[in-house]
Amino acid sequence: MSRPIVYADVPAFYAEVERARDPALAERPVIVGGDPRKKGLVQAATADAVAAGVYVGMAVLDALERCPHGRALRTDMGRYRDADKRLRAVLARFAERIEPAGLGAAYLAVPAADQTIEQRAACLRLAVADELRLPLRIGSAPVKFLAQLAAQDAGVAGIRVIERSVLREFLDPLPVSRLPGVGPNTAARLGELGIRTAGELVATGRDRIEQALGNHGLAVLAAALGQGDDRVRAASHPQSLWQEVTLGEETADRSQLAAPLRGLAERLERALGLEGLVARRLALKVRYADGERATRSVSVDRGLASAHDLLGVALALLERTEAGIRPLRLLGLGASALERPRESERQLGLFDERA
Repeated sequence: MSRPIVYADVPAFYAEVERARDPALAERPVIVGGDPRKKGLVQAATADAVAAGVYVGMAVLDALERCPHGRALRTDMGRYRDADKRLRAVLARFAERIEPAGLGAAYLAVPAADQTIEQRAACLRLAVADELRLPLRIGSAPVKFLAQLAAQDAGVAGIRVIERSVLREFLDPLPVSRLPGVGPNTAARLGELGIRTAGELVATGRDRIEQALGNHGLAVLAAALGQGDDRVRAASHPQSLWQEVTLGEETADRSQLAAPLRGLAERLERALGLEGLVARRLALKVRYADGERATRSVSVDRGLASAHDLLGVALALLERTEAGIRPLRLLGLGASALERPRESERQLGLFDERA
């Protein structure tokens, strides 16, 4: 029998990321969206804003009318992508495989262990709260869509587990609108047949459902029976990671390049750590003051991940450019040939989070 699927997400991810970034927003409704002056729309809203009548897709100005004490913030996708990487780095410590399900959400394949799903989920929620200040909710079930529904129904506890033995208890009263593949049109057609819950759908029988809705109806019936995808597919990791910096002033003084290179190495170390990767090829890119570009690269026998090692290789590559002779305007440091660290390369603290 396959292991249960775990689904974890941060509801209203964009808004909660903004809250985590600014503690002053902890007790204030947060609304994230476009520019109100340009008829921007809401993309995320915290639970207290939703309780005031705010919903995703409405105009930010209308949202502020409904929730006058709310704080409206512009969408910052770069910030949310970085937060998602941080979140996945924490999730990876508790899972054998992770399948992203959008920013701030993922399916997890958890290893067999002495801990129950509830115990493991509680540890995961605590780690995310402590390290990222984000509220994680978790659901577990035999198949993916049920794990996601369990998370949505987790309530204040933040954890809900649906065992195979209670599938019918959970599914029978479930509104058909919550089943995958059931939009307004399908829900309306099922309503015409007197079907409003998953239990009623199952009781109606395969032949009548197929006659009314064809193959699509059979797919919805399968969901009502608790059937669905029960595999977590690990996402492939990035093929390369780059960091760049434009120098404040053009400089031909090589000694002034050590500090920005160190900054690039530290940022690249962080990016590699968030992905749990090491690099076997490093490239240095420069842009001279006249606009000409040059790239120097090298392959290494040992996977690189620490800022110290990355900086050492970067400085060696800098020697192969005309830095110090021609003024530079831009520096870039890139890692490629990325892979998981081999057992001999695993070092204590190699991928520790940095504040």
